[in-house]
Amino acid sequence: MRELVVEADGGSRGNPGPAGYGAVVLDPATGETLAEAAEYIGVATNNVAEYKGLVAGLKAARELFPDAAVHVRMDSKLVVEQMSGRWKIKHPDMKPLAAEAARVFPPGQVRYEWIPRERNKHADRLANEAMDAGKHGRQWQPSASTAGLDASAARNAATPPPSGPPGDAAAGAARARAALATSSPGPAAAPGGTGTGAWPSAVARPTNSAETLDDGLFAAEEAVAASVASGDFEAEAGALAPTGHAARAHAPATPPTPPGTGERPLAPEPARDTAAPAQAPAQDATGLAAPAHGDATAPAARPQAPAASGQGWAGPDMGAPATFVLLRHGETALTPEKRFSGSGGSDPELSAAGLRQAEAVAEALAARGTIQEIVSSPLTRCRQTAGAVAARLGLDVRIEQGLRETDFGAWEGLTFGEVRERHPEDLDAWLASARAEPTGGGESFAAVARRVAATRDRLAAAYAGRTVLLVTHVTPIKTLVRLALGAPPESLFRMELSAASISAVAYYADGNASVRLLNDTSHLR
Repeated sequence: MRELVVEADGGSRGNPGPAGYGAVVLDPATGETLAEAAEYIGVATNNVAEYKGLVAGLKAARELFPDAAVHVRMDSKLVVEQMSGRWKIKHPDMKPLAAEAARVFPPGQVRYEWIPRERNKHADRLANEAMDAGKHGRQWQPSASTAGLDASAARNAATPPPSGPPGDAAAGAARARAALATSSPGPAAAPGGTGTGAWPSAVARPTNSAETLDDGLFAAEEAVAASVASGDFEAEAGALAPTGHAARAHAPATPPTPPGTGERPLAPEPARDTAAPAQAPAQDATGLAAPAHGDATAPAARPQAPAASGQGWAGPDMGAPATFVLLRHGETALTPEKRFSGSGGSDPELSAAGLRQAEAVAEALAARGTIQEIVSSPLTRCRQTAGAVAARLGLDVRIEQGLRETDFGAWEGLTFGEVRERHPEDLDAWLASARAEPTGGGESFAAVARRVAATRDRLAAAYAGRTVLLVTHVTPIKTLVRLALGAPPESLFRMELSAASISAVAYYADGNASVRLLNDTSHLR
């Protein structure tokens, strides 16, 4: 099914006052603008203008692809929560507009996401163009619009020129170490802790903004808790797992990763919904069940990290890390159709879109100038992507078997729905346990994690202090990120990884890892 992104906004100069809306339809893979809509609507409120922008954006998307799956992104929490069904609609002006928006596409074909205002610049500029036109007694004209160019310029201005590997945090880490060394940490200031004076907490979205207060449009006490799942389950991993309560009921119990494995363990979380098994399985460096005795694929234990001192993360300088820039290959014919495409299938080539993506990422990496080595999965789509980068950088490509994608067995080439139809019990088992194999003797996620961890250790030792491009697939990249974070196996289903996206992880001499970037696709826009 084709996917589209709709970004919409509306504004009123007076609330109520002269109002207008703007909406843009985007290709999620390339960021290309497919359609724009804007209109001056006379005197109205902000909320009416926002809803009208949503309706216009959905209708523009339907004209392009009536069967598309649509991802709506808006900076209006009110509209997003009401259209998602979590907040009730009480204002009489809102109800008909919400009903109209709900009728544009069939139920279940549209999902909603709140985004900060600064990420909604394109639609915001369209709305302001419409209001400016109305001020002069005119309607907005597409031929006179500069919203797309302005939004692109704003993105570029907000992005500083690269000065190191993608997501390079070395300077920031050095400043943090210096600050921590001179502060007095609280009782929980060990690595990964949250004691006072330790690592700053994430910035929370304010809960008292004008849009979330009871302004007569809805009653705050009637709002349903707004827990929003990403819902992005992309092509090759074919990953669709139970979420929320169901996920906890089906997820395998995974004790914290033992120290000395190179993955910083998470604090144990109290069991919820299900009782822990009487005896947990033995764990290996991947955080999954250890292989049977004598399994040659188990990775060797990595050096044990030094014990936490009273200075938090401050410690001896470990030197330059081995930095893995993780590049997912470009699209194949199977990617947009979300078909299982692993190492046991037809080994497809890049599509025309995939070749363009490979050239775009090659240009971006050449501009950075930090890649020193290139290592690729043996599968054709990765070798083609790596070849495009290598040609621009003047480097050779080393093939590494450990970077190949999961073998999906009898599921190769099928959609998730087709697998659900043909092998429902096997699919349920696979979603519930990292140790379950796809139908027909494919690889379990546990087996893939052992393979990837062994490959990681081998490459980190071989390329210590260097920046290496690893051209690989969805599951190996997600696994490397998961292990670096010490996250449980089910986190594989919680990450989005687009075709030709860039992620990055650095590995230090003490065995610790730092995730520096995830799913960057700015080079495709």
